[in-house]
Amino acid sequence: MSALSHQLPPLAVSSSQEFGRVAVVLGGTAAERKVSLNSGAAVLAALQAQGVNAEAFDLGPQSIAELIGGGYDRVFNIVHGRGGEDGALQGALDLAGIPYTGLPQAAAALSMDKLTTKAIWQTLGLPTPGYRHMTCAADAVNVVAELGTPLMVKPAREGSSIGMARVESAEELAKAWQAAAEFDPRVVVEQWVTGAEYTAVILQGEALPTIRLEKQNQLYDYQAKYEQNNTGYHCPSGLSAEQETTCRQLALEAFNALGCTGWGRVDFMIDQADKVWLLEANGVPGMTDHSLVPMAAQAVGVDFNELVWRILETSLDNSVAVGAEA
Repeated sequence: MSALSHQLPPLAVSSSQEFGRVAVVLGGTAAERKVSLNSGAAVLAALQAQGVNAEAFDLGPQSIAELIGGGYDRVFNIVHGRGGEDGALQGALDLAGIPYTGLPQAAAALSMDKLTTKAIWQTLGLPTPGYRHMTCAADAVNVVAELGTPLMVKPAREGSSIGMARVESAEELAKAWQAAAEFDPRVVVEQWVTGAEYTAVILQGEALPTIRLEKQNQLYDYQAKYEQNNTGYHCPSGLSAEQETTCRQLALEAFNALGCTGWGRVDFMIDQADKVWLLEANGVPGMTDHSLVPMAAQAVGVDFNELVWRILETSLDNSVAVGAEA
């Protein structure tokens, strides 16, 4: 199916009873716990409104062992960040033979780590800003000498823009590295791109219409994403038909390059010379009232209820697991 057809596949499940008993796994223990709880509450309400036998399972207070032994037929995974988005939960569910939504285990692990993601994209010749893996504050002078300034600093395995910073000097970089390393010892430093920021949502093999983010702040940070109401979102994004085609095809190629399937999001920028730069992939994107996935789905006539139904259908792709074959 073409990435640009706007035609999602027909619904694979016609009756809510076919899904069986569903655990909407939310929460977790990562820095994105609050966002996950909000996403999970919205997903749960939408599934229950359509007659799905779904219930919340708060990962953290409740253990993976309780989840596996809970008699669930499948899992809707909406845990953002480490523990839910990085392959750990997926691996455990594979071993237990319990189908789940979203990325398979290996793809989840790859896409969660920004350093690994960028290395794969760079190896395949996909455009991503120059970067370095910074391991200590003393590396700051050498990193600046190699990459120049300004620079973006990010914890490699966090989402929701947690711990990120823009820096203009080696001194600022050393301090930003220290702050980022508190969230994750793996820290990525990448060249700053001046331009507009976009995202492309991937759903069931389709790249949906792109969204352009109109930021009031220099960074699209946690506050801009979830706490402020002054960020503009444009879908259609304003790209020409040719640019839209190029960006959506590139996003789908970048998603597939990591082994990703089901649903997710690829973030990118277009610089002042109209060059596209891939930033990162998201394997369990937000589903709150500030989130981008529902916006893109709405642009192709898919409301929130149908969206969560379609995401739950991606568990059918993860139904053949190690535990099931044993």
